[in-house]
Amino acid sequence: MTRETSPTQETIESLRRVILRDLATLRDELGAYESEEDLWRVSGGVTNSAGNLALHLCGNLRHFFGAVLSSDDYVRDRPSEFEKRSIPREELIAEIDMTRSVVDQALNGINPSRLDDPYPQEFFGHSITTIQFLIHLSGHLTFHLGQIDYHRRLLTGGGALPDAVSIPDRAADS
Repeated sequence: MTRETSPTQETIESLRRVILRDLATLRDELGAYESEEDLWRVSGGVTNSAGNLALHLCGNLRHFFGAVLSSDDYVRDRPSEFEKRSIPREELIAEIDMTRSVVDQALNGINPSRLDDPYPQEFFGHSITTIQFLIHLSGHLTFHLGQIDYHRRLLTGGGALPDAVSIPDRAADS
């Protein structure tokens, strides 16, 4: 895509593959913790646990993809994303699965001709295009996913997950 062209269905599909891949990796990261207690541990200057970051990512994506873009009935409680503790791993994984579904539905429902339109919500008094904000959301997910990976490896001594950042296959159905 050059500066002279508009986003296309291929752009949406690329974003869908990357975000769904990263949500699948988030699921794998939580499953790679040796104990559920480790999901909620913090150490030193690290104040956000993997469990809280996972809740934050799900709340963020469900709000901006579901509530804002798809007008679903999700109501975000951002403070609780960082306050909740000791939620069972199965509940976190179910929340990730729900988030994947919401993101997939939202991206499947976006008309490519609308990607250059302003995102329906302003940020700090500024309007940005929908495509810019969707790219921002993907980057936000990746940023926190990296934090979770590092958190897990520090606490458990485990290594990087295989294929955690593999390039999504165009032919694969994410």
